[in-house]
Amino acid sequence: MPDRDSGNLLIALGYTPQTSRFYDQLLALNGRPVEEVVEVLGLAPAELEDALEPLREYEVASVEHGLIRVRTPSEAMSTMLRISADRARQAHDRLITLAQAMPYVAGSTVRAPAAHIDDERPLDGELVTSGSMLRSLQAMIHETSGDMMWLRPDMWGVDYTRDLDALAASGRRVRAIYPARALTEVPQALADNAAHGEQIRILPEVSVRLMAISGAVAVLPEPLGLGTSPRVVVRQRALIDVVAAYFDALWLHAAPVYDFHRATDTARRLLLQQLAQGAQDEQIARRLGVSLRTVRRRVAELMTELQAESRFQAGVEAARRGWL
Repeated sequence: MPDRDSGNLLIALGYTPQTSRFYDQLLALNGRPVEEVVEVLGLAPAELEDALEPLREYEVASVEHGLIRVRTPSEAMSTMLRISADRARQAHDRLITLAQAMPYVAGSTVRAPAAHIDDERPLDGELVTSGSMLRSLQAMIHETSGDMMWLRPDMWGVDYTRDLDALAASGRRVRAIYPARALTEVPQALADNAAHGEQIRILPEVSVRLMAISGAVAVLPEPLGLGTSPRVVVRQRALIDVVAAYFDALWLHAAPVYDFHRATDTARRLLLQQLAQGAQDEQIARRLGVSLRTVRRRVAELMTELQAESRFQAGVEAARRGWL
């Protein structure tokens, strides 16, 4: 029988409850012929294929030589984290390439070397060196209809709850990723934004400001980092899609927050993610913004709580309990 907590792992990693329940059913049928599986589950072969699709994306389940193959919860966690990390790196590389191309988007007199180009047109975007970002943001919200994505490493004092209300009223989704230190520095501001419809996740660190509205616009500092001015405003669809892909990769890897005034659970999840990736204590301390002594104390407490003799065992047990 599948572990009753195995589905919690998939939900924590971004799957829907329906897919999570389907995973639990398949886990009990691992290694069985497809014909037997469709009969047991009461599905047509085409329905089984459709249900398998989201699990195939991260190699959680597959069909091999006519047999259903399903990874255990600990194997699924390891594989999904590896694939997510690879995608995040690829998206990061594309974003760096985008940053290098920004002088040409902004109409710079410096031209990229080009050979045998017969038809050349400028990209849609500009470099903005003045003006209020908040006013610009409000105008973008009013003039567009897509969902919003934020990387918010700082500037948490900017109140845009009215804009969040307007976005929520029109059925638009708002997702924001904050660094771990925001949980201790501004928990009330995060709680207020969440109450007004902002979906929030946490990463150990967020190194660049970014705002994008799907299919419409992306805004990045020039150069990349935490600067507020100048800003590159991009409306070229392919570049917006690259920014959105980068954000989605980070979102899948980020930790959800269930209680903004109790950072313990989220901090534990972030620590476990770092351990699952094989990070050393010094790296974890730097990424989470805490002391090396604090990291070692928390790791020791986790090992005791999980009754684990190694970090790998701790990761497996944490996945079994649905902590990851």
